[in-house]
Amino acid sequence: MQKKSVIPSPDIFTISNQKQFEKAALKVFRFQYENNLVYREFCDFLKTNVQKVKSLEQIPFLPIQFFKSHKVVSTESPIQETFTSSGTTGMATSKHFVTDVSLYEESYRKGFAQFYGNIEDYVILALLPSYLEREGSSLIYMVEDLIQITNNSESGFYLHNHEELIEKLVKLDNAGQNVILIGVTYALLDLIEKHTFQLQNTIIMETGGMKGQRKEMIREELHKQLCQGFGVTAIHSEYGMTELLSQAYSLGNGVFECPSWMQILVRDTEDALSFVDDGKTGGINVIDLANINSCSFIATQDLGKKNPSNAFEVLGRFDNSDIRGCNLMVL
Repeated sequence: MQKKSVIPSPDIFTISNQKQFEKAALKVFRFQYENNLVYREFCDFLKTNVQKVKSLEQIPFLPIQFFKSHKVVSTESPIQETFTSSGTTGMATSKHFVTDVSLYEESYRKGFAQFYGNIEDYVILALLPSYLEREGSSLIYMVEDLIQITNNSESGFYLHNHEELIEKLVKLDNAGQNVILIGVTYALLDLIEKHTFQLQNTIIMETGGMKGQRKEMIREELHKQLCQGFGVTAIHSEYGMTELLSQAYSLGNGVFECPSWMQILVRDTEDALSFVDDGKTGGINVIDLANINSCSFIATQDLGKKNPSNAFEVLGRFDNSDIRGCNLMVL
């Protein structure tokens, strides 16, 4: 198979409208069909006529499970970073082989700026114990870099030193410092069981996940508890995953928005190759154009719904028996 040169990244980070997004997505699709052996075999298995793919809905979305069983790359460049998913003992974990980590850095830095402005205006505190205690977390890679570029010595990670974190949060908030506390859900709940806050200048951002530490809760109940415990009016959230190089953010109410180079489509749960209307629940398919050297078109195992403005909600996950049409070739 003849390898083509990698499409330069600046194209995707200057997207400003839907027409530009669709044009770039179709260009990336053709590039990945030519250069990504796993994706090409998947498209061929579906009998995709590449020349007839003229819209986002006609692009095949690779089931996310492929990252557990295949090396999903669109380039022969050396691997710079391998990001891995967390998993219980004995279970296969996803591996995302990243050949150009600067693309990831540009994506999350520009994504953060698109939603929150200049990072140097913030202190970032991170409470991510289950991620920090293992290797290969793309979330830790991102947060560690964001902490560095705040250029503020108060920014940093916390593991189990809750008393120190409580003292730091109260001190910074009282001083009028803008703070983002980014935490895994169960650790944030642990924190507010030890101390009740009344924060005026702090954003609480949860990254999801009980990681087997607590029983799962519906978002409304969880956010109500967190709002009461931290004394804030809204809980922010980050939607990202090992297999992606971009994140969506929710500034409250569980409604996520994507940066301009990322979009979602919602597929029918009964037919993985068709899509449902806005407002209806289905499987979340992600287009992440920063993922150019891997696969930009991924069918996740998350359930959600989209509204007409392209914002979306995450409503849960498929259980294994519900993944119809997603098992193609996942052997």
